[in-house]
Amino acid sequence: MRVLPELEEQYLNPTAWPLRGDPEAPTFEPGQSCGLVSPHRDCSKSSREQAHSGKDEEMNVEAKYRMASLYVGDLHADVTEDLLFRKFSTVGPVLSIRICRDQVTRRSLGYAYVNFLHLADAQKALDTMNFDIIKGKSVRLMWSQRDAYLRRSGIGNVFIKNLDKSIDNKTLYEHFSAFGKILSSKVMSDDQGSKGYAFVHFQNQSAADRAIEEMNGKLLQGCKVFVGRFKSRKDREAELRSKASEFTNVYIKNFGGDMDDERLKDVFSKYGKTLSVKVMTDSSGKSKGFGFVSFDSHEAAKKAVEEMNGRDINGQLIFVARAQKKVERQAELKQMFEQLKKERIRGCQVVKLYVKNLDDTIDDEKLRNEFSSFGSISRVKVMQEEGQSKGFGLICFSSPEDALKAMTEMNGRILGSKPLSIALAQRH
Repeated sequence: MRVLPELEEQYLNPTAWPLRGDPEAPTFEPGQSCGLVSPHRDCSKSSREQAHSGKDEEMNVEAKYRMASLYVGDLHADVTEDLLFRKFSTVGPVLSIRICRDQVTRRSLGYAYVNFLHLADAQKALDTMNFDIIKGKSVRLMWSQRDAYLRRSGIGNVFIKNLDKSIDNKTLYEHFSAFGKILSSKVMSDDQGSKGYAFVHFQNQSAADRAIEEMNGKLLQGCKVFVGRFKSRKDREAELRSKASEFTNVYIKNFGGDMDDERLKDVFSKYGKTLSVKVMTDSSGKSKGFGFVSFDSHEAAKKAVEEMNGRDINGQLIFVARAQKKVERQAELKQMFEQLKKERIRGCQVVKLYVKNLDDTIDDEKLRNEFSSFGSISRVKVMQEEGQSKGFGLICFSSPEDALKAMTEMNGRILGSKPLSIALAQRH
């Protein structure tokens, strides 16, 4: 932590230093810290008692200075507290600076907090230094937000997608700042650059609504962008579940290389009116063995899945299911993985997969052979009645990762003469 020398004595004693007055109380992953320990600070019992007795004074200091605190993001790994101190002290007295670091490696986590002595200086730094280049990287400044509810509620939060790769944090800010005060904004990126989407958090919902109304569908750098209200993961997952119960698009695979659009339409049109039918092809026009059918009603799509899944078409047993977008598949797999982890946390020694639609020729040994390549299996059982397979069974994996991989790769695969249907076995 870097502290203004002339303020060191006043603000680093046990009773005056705002222990809870840091700009924000961020949530850290295991093994991470912000390195708040100072050599000037006495952590003895007597010191703690003294600090407790000076609680009212401490809270007053906290209230006075926390509003003059800035978050500094997107920092280069080599940026130090001294470098930030020299930069920000040009606008006014800096009370303290801390760069958050990994507790084990002590490497910078890429962000820092700056406490100014005066609110006006913090505002000046925000107005004049936002997106300045430090060590070759453009840094983002924003007010440190201590109100957890405001950060998590979604109020004033806007989601933008389909952004051109050339749009950076500064450009994004310039386009959206006209609609109201921005608390934070960020273009999401990785080592390859922009991911094409971003978030802007306005101070109030009315500014966010104006931005959505004006910017949704507008062209930015030649790309038509989508701008809408931010939705939490919980809301998005609920929306996906709702769509899943009313699907109209169907995915078909395993029909071989001789299928075309017209033939596929002939097969599925008996279940209802089709809006579109598409067999996916390679560069030579040959079928890739899978395609999609869009119906005008959920009832038609549901009936097609129920009656056509596992059917024989020209000697090929096809797999038919609800068509899913990539984001839906990822959310579903993530939910499955989280459930698998919970099974392990509850003390379950194995993770069970429920496998149905088994061919009559599949026994315990054959089922184990098909799934053993995915990981350690403790038990396999094909359910039988009077010596005959009941068409379903259980596979017990030793780890959730192996079970998830098996479920992902084997669901819908033809085994014997039928496509498998796999799910996580429910505990009761």
